[in-house]
Amino acid sequence: MSKRAVLLVNLGSPDSTSVPDVRRYLREFLGDERVLDVPAALRWLLLEGIILRTRPKKSAHAYEQIWTPEGSPLIVTSKKTRDKLAADLGSEAPVYLAMRYGSLSIASVLAKIAADGIEEILLFPQYPHYAMSSWETVVVKVHEDAAKVAPSLKITSVQPFYEDADYIEALYQVTAPHLTQPHDLVLFSYHGIPVRHLRKGDSSKAHCTLVKDCCNTCSAAHATCYKAQVTKTTQAFVKRAGIPAEKHALSFQSRLAGEPWLTPYTDYELKRLPNEGKKRILVMTPAFVADCLETLEEIAGEGKETFMHAGGEMFQHVPCLNDQPPYIAFLAGRVRAWLDGQTPSASRTEQSALTLVGSK
Repeated sequence: MSKRAVLLVNLGSPDSTSVPDVRRYLREFLGDERVLDVPAALRWLLLEGIILRTRPKKSAHAYEQIWTPEGSPLIVTSKKTRDKLAADLGSEAPVYLAMRYGSLSIASVLAKIAADGIEEILLFPQYPHYAMSSWETVVVKVHEDAAKVAPSLKITSVQPFYEDADYIEALYQVTAPHLTQPHDLVLFSYHGIPVRHLRKGDSSKAHCTLVKDCCNTCSAAHATCYKAQVTKTTQAFVKRAGIPAEKHALSFQSRLAGEPWLTPYTDYELKRLPNEGKKRILVMTPAFVADCLETLEEIAGEGKETFMHAGGEMFQHVPCLNDQPPYIAFLAGRVRAWLDGQTPSASRTEQSALTLVGSK
């Protein structure tokens, strides 16, 4: 067996739609200091005293709407992606899959990797954009767990690939058939984060949200700026697809109450757009590479209902990259570049600018 391997890591999912399983999953997910980044005592109080008293039941109902006979769509699709990538690579390198939260834990998969005699891995977080609550927490957790169960393992991480030409091309190839439908607008809905996370990730402390048009003003801060990166993904895609300015917009979904999150909010936009004459829309969710609760239930389910109730006439959620051939080809290309000794980054940002900020 090859001494080098690939490790794909995505978010994770509850083991079932039962309230206890969902509660267990949410406790681990929201207990992450890079997701709910408040002092430990306050985080425990918020979780145990407020969130976990009501949210598990609501979330369990949401998961029931998308659950498949094989299980969680995210897990099922991620396994298919792993298998197809492994088939593409053949004997070049084995492919492993782990989840940041829930089953298929990073620690258990790293133990399997070590037992298989693997000496070096390419860690491929399944997040196109940097955020301390997504890309960073995966990288940190892999290094922490490897230090315990596979201390001699060499780890190289693929950087956020938000504007890589091959990634944009894969996104276009998967989306192109949907763009042929008559539509008034393409709405790019990205997962939201608190505004303060942008400032926390800005090493200069003088750019994000402070400089006019900061996302389009060149800065090393963009290496750890989620909003700048989703803006660049959108710009690169609309250029590739030839979408005019008046026919696309950007918004942010999924937020917790209590503080400002990135705006405009997707649910507000879905209520507003029909009144602005945008009655036929396509909704893309490029922050996710695999369809999951946030795309299937929040957008394709609730989002569509909200839009149609507000007077919309056509609503199409564009599926994520999932295990489609263009995405498998993108992944395989990045792996082969690493195997050939090239820098395993699909980002245009300077590598030296990318630092871990979540614990600061």
